[in-house]
Amino acid sequence: MSKGTIVFDLDGTLVDSVPDLAGSLDTLMAERGLAPIGVETARRLIGHGIPNLVRRALAERGVEWQDDTGAAAVKRFTEIYGARVAQETRPYADVETVLERLAGEGWRMAVCTNKMERFARQIVDHLGLSRHFAVVAGPDTFGVGKPDPRHLTETAAAAGGGHPVLFVGDSEVDIATGKAAGVPVIALTYGYTKTPLDDLGADRLIDTFAELPDAIASLQAEQAAAT
Repeated sequence: MSKGTIVFDLDGTLVDSVPDLAGSLDTLMAERGLAPIGVETARRLIGHGIPNLVRRALAERGVEWQDDTGAAAVKRFTEIYGARVAQETRPYADVETVLERLAGEGWRMAVCTNKMERFARQIVDHLGLSRHFAVVAGPDTFGVGKPDPRHLTETAAAAGGGHPVLFVGDSEVDIATGKAAGVPVIALTYGYTKTPLDDLGADRLIDTFAELPDAIASLQAEQAAAT
């Protein structure tokens, strides 16, 4: 019997994907005669999916967005990134160990990411994490992306683990999604957030993935006491 459902964000939560995203952006910029973006700037630009990432990267280089050329840039970036999506992407420390523990405790788990589903699947497959997840859902899976709460609720329902549902992420987008869905959020401080997490009202903040099981237990105890 399932203990409940834990839904995870991917980039900045389970894996550090910045090197591959930055490398792909740098290739795109080089093809257009523009200066590279680099890892640290790419980290700041990540969020809301590929079109937003490409738009913001071009803006960094003073390129005004035009629908036709912008769409072509997104298409080209997608091709570049698709060829190296898991080349340098790695799981954060303790991810594999903690996922094993949570699975052993009876949790059903899923991924809810604004990365296209095929790329997210490539990453979790390449890193040997796919066995932990009943569902890997991108914005194309259900036709909605975070912060639309349906992305989270549809992912949790498809995972089939029932209630309670918890969401684990790293950004203002993840916290907003969980709040809109009425789902408790545990936020990791090492990710790609653009806003200080202290100000966003996550139910728990943790600094490392190894702290996640204790954070879950604490949150469940608090909820039980409240009822």
